[in-house]
Amino acid sequence: MKKIRLFAAVAVSAALAVTSAACSSLDVVGKSSVTSFEAVLKAIPDNVKADETNVGWALSAPDDSARFLWSEDYGKAPLHDVMLEFDAQPFIDAGLDPDKLPDSYAFYEADRAGGMGGKMLMVGKKFGGDEKVNGTATALSAYELIVDKYRDDINYHATLDHYGVKLGDGNMFEWAKDMKTNGYAGSAQDKDIVFVLNPEPFIAAGARPEQIYGWVYAQVAVEENGKTEQVWKLLKPFDLQQ
Repeated sequence: MKKIRLFAAVAVSAALAVTSAACSSLDVVGKSSVTSFEAVLKAIPDNVKADETNVGWALSAPDDSARFLWSEDYGKAPLHDVMLEFDAQPFIDAGLDPDKLPDSYAFYEADRAGGMGGKMLMVGKKFGGDEKVNGTATALSAYELIVDKYRDDINYHATLDHYGVKLGDGNMFEWAKDMKTNGYAGSAQDKDIVFVLNPEPFIAAGARPEQIYGWVYAQVAVEENGKTEQVWKLLKPFDLQQ
């Protein structure tokens, strides 16, 4: 009986190992998202810089009005591990009272030489672990850390053929799977990178979303539990290849 139980235990262990390996090898979305994210980094190398404050990396919009930031060391990141930082003035001009935003949103003054500064808003997500890039960190290896440790926070938006990082509360940073063939041709969503915000907290805090300069207030097809529905989003889209 002991031999039979031992054999069964080994068989189960081997089956689990095979299943785990199969799942890893079949993660097409995770692997392809790394390849496409690398293409974005290479398309605008001057807009990708190390960010010491947030212990990671920042990708700035071509007009310097927003940044996507991702950490390389979750144990040292002071606020979030992935986040969006963006110019607050257009929101304030549209009626926003920053004091009425949820605690997950930060409002502050930034002073950066040669970069985005002034009144800023930030929203993001803390993964909760203390993982970090092994060895010398790069912008790409820091992104791969998300794929490796928090794969559920990487999204594939089939309607637009975009990948994205979930930032919590309906906020995201998205990029095209293929910058040559992405999205809806001619639409605001047919862009290489898109900063995506949930408008509801801003509306609740007094902002008129259709009046926020530099952001597109539009409905987007979102896939949840096998169903597609239209939801309102604030979008800041950019073409990287002219």
